[in-house]
Amino acid sequence: MYRLLRTFTALTALTAIGLTAGCSSGSGSTADPARSPAADVAAGPSTDAAKAPSTFWVDPDSPAARQVEKWERQGRAQDAEALKRISEQPLAVWPAGDDPAPDVRAATEGATKDGRTAVLVAYNIPHRDCGQHSAGGAHSSAFYREWVDAFAGAIGDAPAVVVLEPDAIPHIVDGCTPAEYHADRYQLLSEAIERFKRQPKVKVYLDAGNPGWITDAHKLSEPLIKAGIARADGFSLNVSNFQSDEVTKAYGRTLSATVGGKHFVMDTSRNGRGPLAGDREDAWCNPPGRGLGTPPTDRTGDPLLDAVLWIKRPGDSDGPCRGGPAAGQWWPDYALGLARNAKEA
Repeated sequence: MYRLLRTFTALTALTAIGLTAGCSSGSGSTADPARSPAADVAAGPSTDAAKAPSTFWVDPDSPAARQVEKWERQGRAQDAEALKRISEQPLAVWPAGDDPAPDVRAATEGATKDGRTAVLVAYNIPHRDCGQHSAGGAHSSAFYREWVDAFAGAIGDAPAVVVLEPDAIPHIVDGCTPAEYHADRYQLLSEAIERFKRQPKVKVYLDAGNPGWITDAHKLSEPLIKAGIARADGFSLNVSNFQSDEVTKAYGRTLSATVGGKHFVMDTSRNGRGPLAGDREDAWCNPPGRGLGTPPTDRTGDPLLDAVLWIKRPGDSDGPCRGGPAAGQWWPDYALGLARNAKEA
């Protein structure tokens, strides 16, 4: 998933003026029984990540949870304990393949059983990711409509948060998505919002990128409006990216003012150490030294910020860069580095 970061200098300037997201989960690789190099990354807090109050569902069978069990069996007690900072937190579910219903149903049924809310990501728009690491998506507009209908239907009456199509709008704004696809994309997103909102307990947040990508939030306003943001519950920010909480919240407030005061959610899954400094176009892709951010919660203390979420599943690769597996595949060494570099509570 493309997560272009501008220069560190530009981001700093952005903060000063107050404008201050590869991805579906998979079984992925397994760690070598020997202690991994990531285990030697400077440790974060000495206790588990802060248990912020949350109404969101924790998947007991996530790749992180399975990795904890494996490392415990192998006697890697310290690594297993560190990884609980991921496995014991609610993570978004990215349904994979042409049929989203099984993954959606498993998540919503598990959440309902626990009295929690599932967080789901709809990521299958045609011409997705401009041919980069997470390229693909539905092969036609007609199939995408069927896919969304199956996704929404599988939610049923369960409470759920749906993050709709990470990158789809920002890729229109930055010119990566060819102009001939724009009108169709707006129509598909608008229809998707309407379809999800037919489910009685669903909240939908249309993705709006991150402040290090489209640095002028006003450029997103018209595209979001064309895509039907008025009928959504709001927009999502920082999905799969690393911008700090304060930068992202300030950007969200600026953008909200241009789209009718809409609320937003933000991804803090890997922003505990902020973005990788430098003017490098691949700074978004498996950057080293990053850490877990603020744990998920719907008690934000900010009237416009509905929730802090871990939308990008920490430990899922951004793509085959810096030694990582394919986009969306589980990478335990990287996950361990994120856990050991977690933001101080």
